[in-house]
Amino acid sequence: MNYISVIYVLGAIGVLNTIYLSYHTITKRPVWCLFFPEEWCRKVQQSPYSRTLGVPNSFAGFGIYAAILILTFMHAAGSVSFTPIAWVIYLGFAFSMYFFSSRLSCLKHSAPGACCRPWILLFCSSRLFI
Repeated sequence: MNYISVIYVLGAIGVLNTIYLSYHTITKRPVWCLFFPEEWCRKVQQSPYSRTLGVPNSFAGFGIYAAILILTFMHAAGSVSFTPIAWVIYLGFAFSMYFFSSRLSCLKHSAPGACCRPWILLFCSSRLFI
């Protein structure tokens, strides 16, 4: 499997995950919490860190994943070089590191693990292939 296929797979997983999180942001319903107690997930969802400049983080994540996928399709068609994809990935990596560090700083004020989001780790792991 080449690197473009990896970007397609991880980008699709990211888009689906951020759609799920965006749905729960809009409806204010709790997310399904697989690895942590439900109260931890609820605390993360309602945290002041769940928005940046008033925009829900799931919306921003969706935009970044969608841009990566669209640019990757355009790259596969030969209409753009890989450079714009790399820049969006770097932007997404910086975005995820900002949220990862803000989650670590809020760990001292909440239950252990309550501030961590699995999508951040997925987003960061997708950078290993590029």
